[in-house]
Amino acid sequence: MTLLSVKNLRVTFDTETGPVEAVRGVSFDLNRERLGIVGESGSGKTMTGRAVLRLIRPPGRIEADSMTFDGQDLMKASEPQLRALRGRRIAMVMQDPKFSLNPVMKVGSQLMEGLRQRDHASRSEARAKALSALEAVQIRDPERVMDAYPHELSGGMGQRVMIAMMLIPDPDLLIADEPTSALDVTVQAEVLSILDNLVKTRGMGLIFISHDLRLVARFCDRVLVMYKGKIVEELAAKDLLHAKHPYTQGLLNCLPRIGGSREALPALDRTASWAR
Repeated sequence: MTLLSVKNLRVTFDTETGPVEAVRGVSFDLNRERLGIVGESGSGKTMTGRAVLRLIRPPGRIEADSMTFDGQDLMKASEPQLRALRGRRIAMVMQDPKFSLNPVMKVGSQLMEGLRQRDHASRSEARAKALSALEAVQIRDPERVMDAYPHELSGGMGQRVMIAMMLIPDPDLLIADEPTSALDVTVQAEVLSILDNLVKTRGMGLIFISHDLRLVARFCDRVLVMYKGKIVEELAAKDLLHAKHPYTQGLLNCLPRIGGSREALPALDRTASWAR
């Protein structure tokens, strides 16, 4: 059974100069697999992920022919029904832990907050689950991290804390928005290994939002390429480096190569037909 089905999704923002469409007619299905969404900044990747959780607020509007998660109609769901899904069954890892974690709360308090408020767990039970989640994302000294403030953690450690926070309720779908941006190659590989293991062992569906085409080609099962709010190409991740669409080819040509030419990287030669 399809875990998530999105048909003709549109996200529109009302501005002083008129409506602006950030997502235009996006359609895809997701099973328990790793689906990558790639494109330039502003192409609509994050807006698509947030729209699945119905996190777009006025002046933004979400419209879709249908958007269902595990048989439940997300477009018709009430706010209490959506709150029951968010975090518990659908979780989202935001891009930068520096801006997503509360700087004045210790990590442990943030990890336990949902368990205490949503699940009415005792403090000892919540702490045990939080420690277990930190161990699951390969944090070596979870007790120390529980008592630390976010600014005391490295970027990679903060990203692992964000992943742990989203995984505590054991969601069926994880939306990871640039989970490895600004991380060094070693830490990036460790975070990807954690996500890969969780998909395989928990049977989770994963939407992996990124601008790193080589990373997505190596890590994901399928890829959606977005341009100006639309999907211009969908293909198997293993075929991404041999994509047919000129926009995807242009993105690939803009990537620097070790040992390659020292000449200036080519710019995208865009055509109006890509955005239609």
